[in-house]
Amino acid sequence: MASSKNGKGVALFSPYKMGKFNLSHRVVLAPMTRCRAIDGIPNQALVEYYSQRSTPGGFLISEGTLISPTAAGFPHCPGIYTKEQVGGWKKVVDAVHAKGGVIFCQLWHVGRASHRVYQPGGAAPISSTNKPISKRWRILMPDGSHAAYPAPRALARHEIPQIIQHYRSAAVNAIEAGFDGVEIHSAHGYLIDQFLKDGINDRIDEYGGSLSNRCRFLLQVVRSVATAIGADRVAVRISPAIDHLDASDSNPLALGLAVVENLNKLQAELHSQLTYLHVTQPRYVAYGQTEAGGHVSEEEATELVRELRRAYQGSFMSSGGFTRQLGMEAVAQGDADLVSYGRLFISNPDLVERFKVNAPLTRYIRKTFYTQDPVVGYTDYPFLGQESGATKALARLHKASLGGVYAAQTLVFLEAAVIYSGTKG
Repeated sequence: MASSKNGKGVALFSPYKMGKFNLSHRVVLAPMTRCRAIDGIPNQALVEYYSQRSTPGGFLISEGTLISPTAAGFPHCPGIYTKEQVGGWKKVVDAVHAKGGVIFCQLWHVGRASHRVYQPGGAAPISSTNKPISKRWRILMPDGSHAAYPAPRALARHEIPQIIQHYRSAAVNAIEAGFDGVEIHSAHGYLIDQFLKDGINDRIDEYGGSLSNRCRFLLQVVRSVATAIGADRVAVRISPAIDHLDASDSNPLALGLAVVENLNKLQAELHSQLTYLHVTQPRYVAYGQTEAGGHVSEEEATELVRELRRAYQGSFMSSGGFTRQLGMEAVAQGDADLVSYGRLFISNPDLVERFKVNAPLTRYIRKTFYTQDPVVGYTDYPFLGQESGATKALARLHKASLGGVYAAQTLVFLEAAVIYSGTKG
């Protein structure tokens, strides 16, 4: 498939052929947990949210979507393992397609980044290891409080094929729901990343130790999913340099290159390229709003991503704190074919249009990211020209009783929903 790898000056807003998909621009909605799928079922709020962010020929990636009952680590995340969940997602996908968009389902298992409260029967979360996430990190509980991560249970060798089957079945369900493809979440300290990183994986069997062993689980998942739905409908996301949830590695570049080499070999074996490789770099900063980072410098991280870009044979997507200017530079310099945006897309449903005309951006309010309210901090961010009306709507919403912590979070949103310039890089 064609790539802009050597094509300097390609615009962020130019068309791109991503495998079988003809995209009209390269601004992608990144996958983001939002906790609005009550009891794990996609609902009308999700239909509205994704529809708002759809553009003709635009590409969207769903929030992390649970592949099985053991996969959850946040409250009210959508699944893709029951008929009811598939039916709910079909309404979302249909709404995106009605606007001319393309949408992939991100397949997610959090592994040890869970809690017994989220596990069937109160069991320990599963992982590559028995080591818990350190107390540096806290898990969001169903009641809005935070708690320490418990010790997980290392998967036995004979259990791993069942988890691989869960990924495969979830992918098949995603296609049944109408998704155009799937992204396998192998980043950010979640289950597959727990096998990839030597700071977590302490196994002594064929899934631990060497780089080839640590890549084995990911490659088995990708192969299984690709043979079920077609490699050209499958993407992979990795974050070798990010230490989120203690997911550190002693040699992030070597790990990233090992993953790329194995994916290239798999593509040759399957006689088909994957749809794209999605790599997150540990910048996590957008317009002065810092979230988190990694354990390498920004220069090191940028060069690492460039190395992976040069090595990977296929479409390459970057994410991690991109601004409009940084996204334009990444595509123009050939560092990426596509750039995914997260937090800026939360508070700017028309981000693509705002970027095109270089309009001011609405500031996102982090305290409303993970509430269960179907509107506040979710579908009530204004489009261009609607700011004053949106403020009035928010004021009316605040008068309604949202209950407990979410009423307070709504007040924070009201006080901070201001417009700021998005022209700085």
